[in-house]
Order: sequence, then C-alpha cells, then structure tokens
Amino acid sequence: MYKILIVEDEPLIAESMKRYLLKWGNEVECVTDFAEVLKHFVRFSPQLVLLDIGLPFYNGYYWCAEIRKISQVPILFLSSASDKMNIVMAMNMGGDDFIAKPFDLEVLLAKVQAVLRRAYAFLGANPSVMECKGAVLNLSDMSVNYQGQRLELSKNEFRILQLLYEHAGQTVSREQMMKRLWDEECFVDDNTLTVNINRLRRSLREIGLVDFIHTKKGVGYQIDT
Repeated sequence: MYKILIVEDEPLIAESMKRYLLKWGNEVECVTDFAEVLKHFVRFSPQLVLLDIGLPFYNGYYWCAEIRKISQVPILFLSSASDKMNIVMAMNMGGDDFIAKPFDLEVLLAKVQAVLRRAYAFLGANPSVMECKGAVLNLSDMSVNYQGQRLELSKNEFRILQLLYEHAGQTVSREQMMKRLWDEECFVDDNTLTVNINRLRRSLREIGLVDFIHTKKGVGYQIDT
C-alpha cells in the first residue's frame, strides 16, 4: 500500500482518481486548500504526488519546486496542456512523469504503478519526510527545513532528531538514544550524549528552532507535537 496525494482542483476528476486508486489498496488524500499544498504534503507524507499544472493561487510547477526543497518523492504531473513545452518544463522542474488529460483511469494506474516501482523497488515504501511544529526532517538527505532555512545534520544529530520525531510528544530516555547512536558493545561516556544534544540544539537555534528539544530531568529528552 502506498500513500498518494492528489493535487487537482477539478473535484470530479480528483474524486474519480481517489476512488480508483483506493480500490487498489492505496491510502489516498486530495488537497482542497490550494494555498496550502505544502502543508498538506508535509502532514500526509505521501510516497507519490499527482500534481495538476493549472491550479488556483500557484501552479503545479511552483508546488513541485517547493516539494523538491524538502523531498525527492515521485511527482506525476497532470495537464490538459500536453504540448512539448509543458512536458519538458514538467520534467525540468523535477517531475518524474507526465500524463495528458483526458486520460483513462487504467492508463493512470499503469503510470502510477510504474513510477512507484521505479522509486521504491529497492528502498521500500517509507515516508521521505517527517514534520513537527513546522520543522521538516528530510530522511533522504539528513537535513531539517524550517521557515525557508535548511540545516544539514551530522550522522549523530540526524539519528537523535529522527528518534525524537518518531516519539514526538513522548520522552525518549538517554538509554534509548545511546542505543540508537552507538553500538551496545562499545563503551561510551554518558557525557558524549550530552555533548551531541547540546551541539544539535545550537545548530537548531541557528535556523530559528529555539527550545525545540526539552530536557526531562533524570529521564531523557522530548519534542512537543
């Protein structure tokens, strides 16, 4: 089962695609607020985006560029403007394929399955981003994006933050963190974790994430939902 996000402003087309893709066992959502496409993308964390070019507020090229800032998730463009220029533009903007309207739903499904197969055959269908309080953790390139700023993380910073995201709203013990970061067989001074946490906090502050990680005295650390 894959999570598919449909960004199509014609309700009948969007609903017919949704019903058809649901029948094949996928989890599908349709964007309804076309001024907030990226927020819906981050919240739903899809494995594929079906993206119309002609949309209210901003066109599909704009939203493709915004998604590409934080994720390499496959994007399949939809458009009735199927001339060569639009196809080339869609591919150059980071699209993975293009399907011209009107299209048969069986043809759409074949395209969807082909794109998913290429993207996930060897990786598994895992989400590519996680989000908490507007901060987007990109699992594919170990970065955090917040209010237009991007922070590249070290391996340990990424592992700490990923663990906190996975347990957002809950306290993660120091023991859990040390197990995630270092081999259990290897002796690591407890202060090493503190050093890593402090370094991560300083880095997060540089992009405006102040007090993002909370210390739960005597227990561990937590980020709020």
